[in-house]
Amino acid sequence: MKSDHPSDLVGSAARLWSAGVFLVTASLFTGGCANSTTVKIDSLAKPKAEEAVSYRIVNKTGATDDSLRYKEAAGYVRTALSGKGLYEAHDGEKADLAVTLDYGVGPPVQKLEQVSEPVYLTLPGQIRAERVQVGTDRNGNAVYQTVTVQDPPRTEFAGYREYQIKVTVYEKYLRLNATENKPAAEGRPPPEIWTVDVTSEGESKDIRKALPVLAAASIDFVGKDSKGQKTIRIKDTDKDVAFIKKGM
Repeated sequence: MKSDHPSDLVGSAARLWSAGVFLVTASLFTGGCANSTTVKIDSLAKPKAEEAVSYRIVNKTGATDDSLRYKEAAGYVRTALSGKGLYEAHDGEKADLAVTLDYGVGPPVQKLEQVSEPVYLTLPGQIRAERVQVGTDRNGNAVYQTVTVQDPPRTEFAGYREYQIKVTVYEKYLRLNATENKPAAEGRPPPEIWTVDVTSEGESKDIRKALPVLAAASIDFVGKDSKGQKTIRIKDTDKDVAFIKKGM
């Protein structure tokens, strides 16, 4: 248990337990706020990558271009790219970049998750003597008697209890890969200009709910080198998420 004085706390808790005091625990939600998501981002970019501003989207998802899920994902990506000053070329052949879009959900993975719960002790009320009127004598004078009374029980915070639980999690991902918009030459793919790989992990496997958050997290990393994987927390109410959901 965590407290300012751990030894005193444990000793008091043990004495109270042996005296028959009930130990009450209240569960806490784990993983932060319900509307907050931890996102991991890894991006790479060539020098002057920001000079390429027009693009066409290439579908790598396996879904058909006219599927509702793909249209929704592509719309989020267009909005995210517009936030960096990029625009979709009317003539795809004249675009500076071919941006390959990939998204999905990874296989289930079992992990141990640390859980922290507050611990409360229900303490008995104080026992004290109290003088109360129990009647009157033949002359009408009040007759008093000393009785023993007990105050109501009270609850006090005693610290935290930590333990591990096994959970099944899924990785939701959004991957954008921008290359020069030209055919492969001599069997070699066109040069890569920038990439952004965004993932989030959790018990939900709802990619539709995750996509606006993943797209919003990508905005600041388009055309930039993250210099290794970065971890950020993003809320559903953040301005970038609202921007993505609003669309173009």
